Amino acid sequence: MTTVTFHSAQGRIDGFVVEGHSGYAEEGSDIVCAAISAAVGFTECTINEVLGLGAPVKAQEKDARISLKLPNGLGEENEYTCQNLLTGMMVYLQAMGSEYPENLIVLLDDDDDED
Repeated sequence: MTTVTFHSAQGRIDGFVVEGHSGYAEEGSDIVCAAISAAVGFTECTINEVLGLGAPVKAQEKDARISLKLPNGLGEENEYTCQNLLTGMMVYLQAMGSEYPENLIVLLDDDDDED
């Protein structure tokens, strides 16, 4: 199963972690994995290549893990764009998780809940 955890604090999604193999099909034929990878790749590319924001990305192929963390101080326009991108990615993956509940779970880790 793939777990996608979005991290949020003070009403701001500041990153995500994707872990695990979906297990829907064999490598190379796994449509769930391909859809997750496309969403992650699109979001990361837009944030770092199109907007040029330099969000750190850590990928561990051995552990099937990738994470992205937004930097602080993005400015109002970039912050707005990134929040829409990350929220869109979360909504998309939640819909996929509803369709493939044995293969994908999406979580929101809201640091504000710990107070």
